[in-house]
Amino acid sequence: MLKIKRFPAEWEPQSFIQFTFPHPQSDWAYMYNEVVTCFVNIIETTASFQPVLVGCHNVSEVESYFKKDTKHTIHFVTIKSNDTWARDHAAITILEDEQPVLLDFIFNGWGQKFDAELDNIITQQLSKNVFHKLPIASLNFVLEGGAIESDGEGTILTTSECLLSPYRNPNLNKSEIEVYLKDTLGVQKILWLDHGYLAGDDTDSHIDTLARLCNPTTIAYVKCNDVHDEHYEVLQKMEAQLQTFTNAKNQPYQLVALPWPAVCLDKDGDRIPATYANFLMVNDGVLVPTYNVPQDKEALEIIKTLFPNRKIVGLDCSALIEQHGSLHCITMQYPKQVTFAIS
Repeated sequence: MLKIKRFPAEWEPQSFIQFTFPHPQSDWAYMYNEVVTCFVNIIETTASFQPVLVGCHNVSEVESYFKKDTKHTIHFVTIKSNDTWARDHAAITILEDEQPVLLDFIFNGWGQKFDAELDNIITQQLSKNVFHKLPIASLNFVLEGGAIESDGEGTILTTSECLLSPYRNPNLNKSEIEVYLKDTLGVQKILWLDHGYLAGDDTDSHIDTLARLCNPTTIAYVKCNDVHDEHYEVLQKMEAQLQTFTNAKNQPYQLVALPWPAVCLDKDGDRIPATYANFLMVNDGVLVPTYNVPQDKEALEIIKTLFPNRKIVGLDCSALIEQHGSLHCITMQYPKQVTFAIS
């Protein structure tokens, strides 16, 4: 009998959140202490909502950074890694007849931009001691979790710039990619966003930096009102295209604009991709990246209106954007159907 596949939405009940902790031999070396403080704060806050899994280079060392009294357990496990962006190298969970299957896609460093050999096998590493009781499908297809948004009801949101990159799946055209994703993820409709980018972004316009599904009929998106900003024209086009989208039930979306943060620069004076769209939904809460700019307060207030029954927590992510990612990028949620036991 054919199993019914479903790609759950992030707002559905979750089992745990996965992180990959930075290490001194990574690109974080020049600001290691600063990013460790940031990660610890985010992980401990997450553990106030639900359990957390932290893959790290040295368990005893990394454990020493944390308090021992978090509400939920923080599980530490040894893994080897290149970097820290769990959203893109972690498994993506689908449900088959509501039973979980972990999809282990290829991660090639956002289109062969960076070394990713170790990150690409993290799910395989975890299959030996964390996911050993779960079915895992290793797939010959390049896909990052930050590139797709699901409403849990048959629609996903993505960007053409990312999924059609010639350095990801060059032998497949748009139609072939669409057929593959529909079959693999169990979705009926793919919304292709053709406009939108953030200066300093390495991902070829991941959707989770630009526009987010908040429920089956609501999309929060970044909006730039500064006509002198380099993003103004393309984000206007992005907004216009979002206004044409409908979900698998042919329902139009309510669009909610997120504020445009003041320009953030790295230590070399280059612009880095600060975005409030990179929030994380957890059980009973939403964790929102902040950047020590005036727009932080407004962003938190708007996101509260989107999730009135959840606790909204702002977390300083100014360290994370130094390496061109933010809060959602360092996390991966697993739906409640996924259980694990550290062996």
